[in-house]
Amino acid sequence: MLSVPDVYASSDLTELAEFCRHLFSSFARSDQRRWAEVYVRGLDCVPGRKSIRRISEQVVGWPADQSLQQFLNQSPWRWEPVRRLLAQDMAAVLRPRAWTVEEVVFPKNGSHSVGVAKQYAHSAGRVLNCQLGLAVLMAGQEGACPVNWRLLLPRSWDDDARRRAVTHVPAHERARSRWQHLLDALDEMAAWELAAAPVLVDARQNRRVEQLIRGLEERGLRYLVQVDEHTPLGPGPCRTAGEIAAAVTGPSAQTLNWWHGHGRVTFRSTPVSLHGSLPQGPGMPYEIGRSRARVLAEWGPGRQAPGRLWLTNITQARLPDLIGLIGLRERARGDLTRVGEECGLRHFEGRSYRGWHHHVTLVSVAHAFHLLGSLRSEADRSA
Repeated sequence: MLSVPDVYASSDLTELAEFCRHLFSSFARSDQRRWAEVYVRGLDCVPGRKSIRRISEQVVGWPADQSLQQFLNQSPWRWEPVRRLLAQDMAAVLRPRAWTVEEVVFPKNGSHSVGVAKQYAHSAGRVLNCQLGLAVLMAGQEGACPVNWRLLLPRSWDDDARRRAVTHVPAHERARSRWQHLLDALDEMAAWELAAAPVLVDARQNRRVEQLIRGLEERGLRYLVQVDEHTPLGPGPCRTAGEIAAAVTGPSAQTLNWWHGHGRVTFRSTPVSLHGSLPQGPGMPYEIGRSRARVLAEWGPGRQAPGRLWLTNITQARLPDLIGLIGLRERARGDLTRVGEECGLRHFEGRSYRGWHHHVTLVSVAHAFHLLGSLRSEADRSA
């Protein structure tokens, strides 16, 4: 039976105060703890759009818009201790089998919200006027919860002193690649004294994955990285992930037929050496890694080329276990969709850097409260 810590002893909303008192214990002021609870309650309970005005009306019961807005967007409370405590509690409950990394799109009107730009959103498959965030979720068999966040600043914001000043972007925050944001988030989570889990990430938006792979390997992390078929991986006549998958032969290859909701597919896995120089340009070799890995390919019926490809250093795992991790990421993406639909993830109306981080952190708390309450109910029913 699922073991839930005492602080999450009930899913009843009357217990929300205890839940928030635990997670917001780092707040120095009682009014900050009070407004944090109000906002989380609104994210969890208010139907439809969870604007500050509607939360004020339906949770507070009197016009508290200004106080709530000040708490969310101007108050200097730090989000890092909240995320750390949330991650530690979720790790104890969910026993995560993976940390999944997902792009989150925040569509916006205008150009004044922090980090907004017309930019390509890989998860949406098109150019949008939006903010782009990166979420790291702890994913277990019982569910998934985002516990760490990064805001991806476009390069157009690096030298826009006026917009940076208005939205209070810290001087050290600049445009960086996704892999740099991801490794930074993973380093922060390592400092939270969490047991590391395999990192599942979609890297198809960037065919050059060597820096990401090297960073994961240097940290001793296991990974399952989805890659594009043209991603260069190894020396020899078969240099790309697609070419390596298409040339799968011999006793070192593993093949497994698998049934899911869309019919039968075939998974094939073959070893690849990541040690060696690959051409990056004239006279510019690079080394992608220092270990052996495997290319995992999914083939649909009658397909001449693989539909999906992954690179992994989890070389001792059985194919069903790797396929299980793929399914786990898909379920985690479903949970993240529910975070958007049920907890107001994209309903943030502020413009500041601090406000964005406050909002996504409190959304994570609201989702965790809902998820843990559901798990508690399931445990009670199965007792």
